[in-house]
Amino acid sequence: MMMITLAVTGKGGVGKTSIAAGLARTFARTGKRVIALDMDPSPNLWYSLGCGVPGQPDTIIPLISRKDFIEERTGAPLGASGMIFRINPKVNDVLDMFGVSCKDGVRLLVLGAIRTGGGGCYCPANTLARRLVSHLSGEADLLVMDMEAGVEHLGRGTTRSAQALLVIVEPGLKSIETTLQIAKMGKDLGILHIFGIINKLRKGDDPGQIAKRLTEAGVTTIFAFPYDPAMEVADRTGVPVIDLPEGKRMEAQLIELAQVIEKHLPNQAPGH
Repeated sequence: MMMITLAVTGKGGVGKTSIAAGLARTFARTGKRVIALDMDPSPNLWYSLGCGVPGQPDTIIPLISRKDFIEERTGAPLGASGMIFRINPKVNDVLDMFGVSCKDGVRLLVLGAIRTGGGGCYCPANTLARRLVSHLSGEADLLVMDMEAGVEHLGRGTTRSAQALLVIVEPGLKSIETTLQIAKMGKDLGILHIFGIINKLRKGDDPGQIAKRLTEAGVTTIFAFPYDPAMEVADRTGVPVIDLPEGKRMEAQLIELAQVIEKHLPNQAPGH
């Protein structure tokens, strides 16, 4: 059975959540068991997967914010300093306890982002998160992680279980520079496959020049999405882009991207 773990990342605003959700649902429509993990401090994967109700706030509490649960599983309070805690906490029931069923059979778990402010030790939360990601990588045919924007999350090691980093990059110096930083840190973590996905290409943009810049940093560009106004409609309405009448082009491109990913990662088990 093919098992793939993908971490989707990039600079803020490049469309990573929409692409992560679209890929999750696209793979699920082919009959694969798909788990989506939201690791962003402002979780929006809920809406992009079609779990939420447009115009209404979600009521999901990120797992990282459940202090009592973290203490129960690790034996140490969140943010405490100098505490001994369990390095192998129980996680095999977390998806059943807190997971949400979304469209096309995707299971969503909102983990949230770990913060280290205030001087306290967030090691128990980080340990629980890493253990959970490792466990979930073996529970589905596909695990899609929507990561926090930027590079900070790579320092926590939660992406270490990923077979591939999908770095969403849009034309523009800041996005490209963030991609290069992500690539370097991903390599330091031992992630073998770092793929660039160009998004929001407009007339006059040169995808070849972007791909060349990424190739020099060891990033293989595997796909390019043109700018699509349907994405703005999705953001404005809270309706997943592939559920919109004007989202048919994006839906077709996501199917193509899923096929490209499978071609690059054939029949691999997590961690290989």
